[in-house]
Amino acid sequence: MLRKYFLIISALFLVPFAAHAQETEERTPAPASVPPEENILYLDLSTGGRVAIQLFAELAPNHVERIKTLTRQGFYDGIIFHRVIDGFMAQTGDPTGTGTGGSELPDLKAEFGKFPHMRGVVSMARSESEDSANSQFFIVFYPRFSLDGKYTAFGRVTSGMEYVDAIARGEPPLNPSRILQASIAADRKPPVLPSARPSVSEAPISVDDLNAPINP
Repeated sequence: MLRKYFLIISALFLVPFAAHAQETEERTPAPASVPPEENILYLDLSTGGRVAIQLFAELAPNHVERIKTLTRQGFYDGIIFHRVIDGFMAQTGDPTGTGTGGSELPDLKAEFGKFPHMRGVVSMARSESEDSANSQFFIVFYPRFSLDGKYTAFGRVTSGMEYVDAIARGEPPLNPSRILQASIAADRKPPVLPSARPSVSEAPISVDDLNAPINP
């Protein structure tokens, strides 16, 4: 008998609580969805046009956030491709143009995923430590699956790959190609074309100073 009364009293308390919880849940706004344009990176290259890169926000959220942060700071504007190996990849993202520099932000922990390093994949460069990626990245010309699980792939070129193919080769190139402007599609910045680029003096780069954070 006592058990019966206990169950009745418990039900009287739980019903209002459940109703309140449901009401609270209904009032809680759903998180706003991120517009697709927020995860598209544009690189306007000196080789002639705009490259569109789909960012893998779900696979490498911290690396994507770093790229977007630096892009919106104007960090990549004017930076050269300092290490370009024919049949392999084009590397950029170092403001010193030597391969030894980076941003003032802390290095990132690796987010190695299962996305393969196929043609057009954009991946973070690093030094010997797996958790040393900072600002430098590279775009793969041809598949290089030996990099899978060793470097964080955070995006892939969806259009404009012909402008990537035209990047000057060399370690460093004699006349390096450069990023005229990097932007996020959601910010709707107009393309910067080579003809609109102001003249910039090319600083000489010593091969002895070049650091090679990734190996073919």
